[in-house]
Amino acid sequence: MDTPALKLQVLVIGLDPYRVPGPWDPKPVADGIEMGRARFVERGVGAQFCLVGLDGSDDVEAVITAALCAQPWECVVIGGGVRNQLDLFERVANLVHRHAPDAAIAFNATPTDTFEAAARWVEIPG
Repeated sequence: MDTPALKLQVLVIGLDPYRVPGPWDPKPVADGIEMGRARFVERGVGAQFCLVGLDGSDDVEAVITAALCAQPWECVVIGGGVRNQLDLFERVANLVHRHAPDAAIAFNATPTDTFEAAARWVEIPG
């Protein structure tokens, strides 16, 4: 009996645009995240998005640690919003190193190219 191939799993860590304080319109970023998410679905790649808030509503390290420990990941994409917050970026990078040491780490340029960021580091079938 043939066993089905395991589905490639990618974790995307980023900021929830609706929970980032400031006078700005989060909708374009949220729309970009959804466009990026759709690319994973189109290609049959399992992707979980772990979006945290900067409004104090999350224990950011606990939320990200839980996502990292939920299953083995072939790739972890760290979003630009996280990278723009140096202290947060440093904490996230170390959490990935500690809890998903075998995962490739990728960085997107925009929310819409998250799939392409992962595809640079893991072989995507098809």
